[in-house]
Amino acid sequence: MDRSFIVITGASSGIGKACAELFSRSNYHLILGARRLELLEEQKTNLLDLGAASVDCIPLDVSDNESTTNFCTSVLELTKGSIGALINNAGLAIGVDHLSKGDISEWETVINTNITGVLRVTRGLLPAMIDFQSGHLFLLSSIAAHQVYEGGGVYCATKHAVKALAKTLKLELNGTGIRVTTIDPGMVETDFSVTRFRGDKSKADSTYAGMTPLTGEDIAACVLFAFERPAHLNIDEMILMPTDQATVYKVHRKSPYS
Repeated sequence: MDRSFIVITGASSGIGKACAELFSRSNYHLILGARRLELLEEQKTNLLDLGAASVDCIPLDVSDNESTTNFCTSVLELTKGSIGALINNAGLAIGVDHLSKGDISEWETVINTNITGVLRVTRGLLPAMIDFQSGHLFLLSSIAAHQVYEGGGVYCATKHAVKALAKTLKLELNGTGIRVTTIDPGMVETDFSVTRFRGDKSKADSTYAGMTPLTGEDIAACVLFAFERPAHLNIDEMILMPTDQATVYKVHRKSPYS
């Protein structure tokens, strides 16, 4: 049975898109999910040209039960349950407000996407992976799973939760042959900051001013590396930081006059 299906959520941009492109170069079958189906369809020809064995694009909003159920049903029909990797990438942050001033509806969106969304997709596909006694479960997380910062309370809480979910899955899946890896990057220049600043591109760009952040391609390379290790080797956790970033608070920025 073909076990080379790679399932990627949040695949329309950023890290998810970069993962799709890199796995294409290694001739894998791709199943891509995102809210913006039109962006996935636009990428399809390029991914096939890069070498993807096949590309299936399915609408997916991980914050919605029905959407996630439909996505998982389609994935299982396409793969017959044989999934090489599930890359849980969909996630977001909104705002930098202190907890005393935060918008509860925005908190609910972040929690429903970053925690419950991961649970929805994992619950929908993991039983089939267990049946096949193989596969690799990736949880795209953040340095915020390890360090907290002012204005990031809810986002950091969701990523600490993802870390706890991964540790629980490692226990529950022990003996099944399924590997579990969390990818925890620091500053990555994607649309993430644009969403965090509610569409303000200038504020998003200022986040990376004077320093060299990671790219989606950097993260994708680490995902592929972990996936292509021998089946007996599991990389539990990868913390990826720009050289210019020591912690969430300490970032070296070049002077505009240097």
